Amino acid sequence: MSAGNPRIAMLKTVVAALILTLLPLPSWLEVIRPGFLALTVLYWSITAPRAGGITLGWVCGLLLDAFEGPVLGEHALALAFLAYIAVREHQRIRSKPIFQQSLIVFAALVFYEVVLFAIDGWSGHPLTTPLRWIPTLTSALIWPAAAAILARSYRPST
Repeated sequence: MSAGNPRIAMLKTVVAALILTLLPLPSWLEVIRPGFLALTVLYWSITAPRAGGITLGWVCGLLLDAFEGPVLGEHALALAFLAYIAVREHQRIRSKPIFQQSLIVFAALVFYEVVLFAIDGWSGHPLTTPLRWIPTLTSALIWPAAAAILARSYRPST
């Protein structure tokens, strides 16, 4: 648990989310892997919008693109859009119960996937299988647990 500066906790959780995202899994488990990095960017953009925000989304997206993206910058753009939405609406999202937050997270992740889908199509790397949408659902389902775990990583000093 970090006190004071959220950037240290943010860095630790982003590294952990990147590892969880890149960790090799069996193909049947790979299909349902939640978007750990997207959830982490969403959480920090809602909880600490000035410390995280659009820059966090852009940097995390570039890291993800460097490791696995077919087009450099596609995840960076999509995560920056995701962070923008979260920063812009952070007060409204924070005031909702966790179930409603999960629905908002689901809608935001659908938007994230639509951006990735469009970039993949425009660049000639279309992935048109319906399985592409499963991580969006699993991410929204684990949002309450992910938010609780991420909340334990940072407690502001009072």
